[in-house]
Amino acid sequence: MHWLALIRPGDWLVILGAALLAGASVPVFWQGGMADRAIIRQEGKIFAEVDLRSKRQFEVAGPLGTTLIAVEAGRARIVSDPSPRQYCVRQGWLMRPGEIAICAPNRVSVQIAGRTKVYDSISY
Repeated sequence: MHWLALIRPGDWLVILGAALLAGASVPVFWQGGMADRAIIRQEGKIFAEVDLRSKRQFEVAGPLGTTLIAVEAGRARIVSDPSPRQYCVRQGWLMRPGEIAICAPNRVSVQIAGRTKVYDSISY
């Protein structure tokens, strides 16, 4: 702890400024911007691309039955699905770019997209 005595008041200001700058850069550089559309896929093909400023519902037919998807201001979700385990319904509201709900047994998915691509460890 003797190294703390070597830090001057100006050093603390630089450390504080760097921490604030790093914290402010997180939403800008690592969040993928603002979400602006929902991409609904049926059997891997795009069924609809919906602006997130609208309020709509979609019924998407799959091999097991119909999946109901709701789109509201800035978010989208799968309301109901005939899949046995309901994982895609449990995802809840999707709001950030890159979020996705996949109903694998019924081959339907909803993905939130923004103006910029979101990268994760898989796409890297």
